[in-house]
Amino acid sequence: MLQTQTNQTREIINNFYKALANKKLETLVQLFAEVIDWEIPGNEELAPWLGKRTKQNEVRDFFKLLWQSIEPISAQIDHILVEDDFAIATGHFSSRMNRSGQVFSSMFSAHFTVKDSLIVRYRLQEDSQGLVEALILPKTWDLSIIE
Repeated sequence: MLQTQTNQTREIINNFYKALANKKLETLVQLFAEVIDWEIPGNEELAPWLGKRTKQNEVRDFFKLLWQSIEPISAQIDHILVEDDFAIATGHFSSRMNRSGQVFSSMFSAHFTVKDSLIVRYRLQEDSQGLVEALILPKTWDLSIIE
């Protein structure tokens, strides 16, 4: 049973990243259970896509808001480790923040729990301070004070 569950979890996570890379919203949403335990910590005032979610339709809202707010530049998954119903993916990504035009690059760690072929728990850790810095408009220097 353990190997069957491990293989099933691996397939779900691979499908998640394939749908994410291709921005297939409905495919992504359908990978999640109706009730979920989701959290991406960070400054929700500056990045309203962050925070906790508990319902599948909130996953849809997350991806819509995320894709309206950023322009993906690159992403790489370094490892996907799976055991039974649990998986961890690690890697790094870069995105341009539409609000500021600045590039945000970060390592990430995503944690998944899969039950009955659906993702029931999701956690993402990234450089939340770097995200805040990338969302704040760059300071413009008043060079006239030097004259």
